[in-house]
Amino acid sequence: MTQSSAAITACGIRKSFGDQVALDGVDLVVDQGTIFALLGPNGAGKTTLVKILSTLLKGDAGAATVAGFDVATQGADVRESISLTGQFAAVDEILTGRENLTLIARLRRVTDAGQLADDLLARFQLTDAATRRVATYSGGMRRRLDIAMSLIGNPPVIFLDEPTTGLDPEGRLEVWHSVKELASQGTTVLLTTQYLDEAEQLADRIAILQEGRIIANGTLAELKQLLPPAKVEYVEKQPTLEDVFLAIVGATGTDGHAGNDRNVGTDE
Repeated sequence: MTQSSAAITACGIRKSFGDQVALDGVDLVVDQGTIFALLGPNGAGKTTLVKILSTLLKGDAGAATVAGFDVATQGADVRESISLTGQFAAVDEILTGRENLTLIARLRRVTDAGQLADDLLARFQLTDAATRRVATYSGGMRRRLDIAMSLIGNPPVIFLDEPTTGLDPEGRLEVWHSVKELASQGTTVLLTTQYLDEAEQLADRIAILQEGRIIANGTLAELKQLLPPAKVEYVEKQPTLEDVFLAIVGATGTDGHAGNDRNVGTDE
């Protein structure tokens, strides 16, 4: 991975709120067209870093670029190149799914907003619910609609801040599928999560953020190599009643022939 192929770079990012240190010298590189997971518990600094990278917050020190633009000096260019989906779906529940998409498309001055809305509804498996008010959507459907809205304008970089928080297992799987689709079509995705399985399922690379510092960064295979070799232990298997019965009478039947009948106490 080289800096020239990076969609996102951060070097020495620091941020404090009073005496509370949120980020303490964060470095990372996210390659174009990949999914990068920032994994850590609540309070680790994940959302703070996303806000700095998306120009919603200024860092105290360090430098960062997104889509080739400096977040401190080229904020407008950064914002034109990204989309940010927060921890809660930012959809209008009064409108239908199609109306939500059409509204955002018009605000972004996209030509043929209706056709774009229909295309996104199909892409995110929401066509059947297109004319329903979003208030009737499940959590997974709302999140998929939210991500679909973030794609309007074809941003090369998308930030997803804990995209499956509060979703049931089915909803999480729906969102996972949508995120994988984004990367497969060339979009760079940086997502934050506190779910280990989510990072494992989705990410090309994973950075573990703890108390404002990245303490590990690599592919899943590379991170696994940080652990010592697995210890193999042998556990004695306890026999079942079936094992005991077959050992006593299962080798031969009562007539002296091999028997496979496992029914006990059958009169003939």
